[in-house]
Amino acid sequence: MPDEVNPNGDEQFTPEPFWSGTISFGLVSIPVSLFPANRSSRVNLRAMGPNGTPLGRRYYSAKTDKELSPEELVRGYETEKDRYVLVTDEELERLAPKKSRDIDLRQFVEVKEIPPIYFERGYFLAPDGDSTKAYLLLATILEETHRAGIATFVMRGKEYLIAITAENGILRAETMRFKDEIRSPADIGLPERVKPPDERTRHFIQIVQKHAAAELSLNELRDEMSAALLELVKEKQKKNQDVVVLGGNDESRKEPAPDLMTILKQSLAGHSGQRPKHSGRKPKRARASDGRSSRRPYTLRTRSAKRANR
Repeated sequence: MPDEVNPNGDEQFTPEPFWSGTISFGLVSIPVSLFPANRSSRVNLRAMGPNGTPLGRRYYSAKTDKELSPEELVRGYETEKDRYVLVTDEELERLAPKKSRDIDLRQFVEVKEIPPIYFERGYFLAPDGDSTKAYLLLATILEETHRAGIATFVMRGKEYLIAITAENGILRAETMRFKDEIRSPADIGLPERVKPPDERTRHFIQIVQKHAAAELSLNELRDEMSAALLELVKEKQKKNQDVVVLGGNDESRKEPAPDLMTILKQSLAGHSGQRPKHSGRKPKRARASDGRSSRRPYTLRTRSAKRANR
């Protein structure tokens, strides 16, 4: 559930759970709600056509160049090159896990026994209704024993494996990767472990000690690229530079649509002090969301079509 970040730096986040259920183990049931523990700081840029029309992705046949509707799509698993086994929606529904609102705790293990590579995404678990006492009791036990509860639960038709831990009296859930999703060092050709020379070891230890810190600085975890992009957007917005307004009142609609390519070329020419050079080749046209088409399909559609056939 990513959050939106606008150029003014205001984060749009609605503190509402996107899943509610019950932690179950033995004869104990604790109603809880699931909240995301992280939010995306990436700045999303919208792809647009030369006239300012937002572009949309479409599925099409690479063989006939015919656009396909969602009802015409068929899923298939590639067993070998150009050979697929088709799977119907009905078959997928039969294979889907049964709908449940239970977080089924299977076992409790020490947190240090779980390799960090298995952790995927973090969530907060909050108590629901009158479950606060049982919630705090479970959090206290997990925190004092340094253990995690390994559990499964179903969300949006998919079964997830999670580890439930506790910190400062708050239960956290980390979705986990399955065993067959983890690569071994041998899979990617990493060298075998050998003992390095003692002199080289001492040199590395000195470097580590020189840069050692008592605690992790959160400033080191800042997304510099996104921050710089937002600053650029703010600066352009303040100067009213390269700002395009789509839609508007009836009078503004009578005006011709802005040519974004011309605006960008003029902006680049202003920075370089030279007029933009033309290559003589016509730019490739993409299919816009208003239904206008082109001879060659847009690149994003090509990738989507390939994914749909896998």
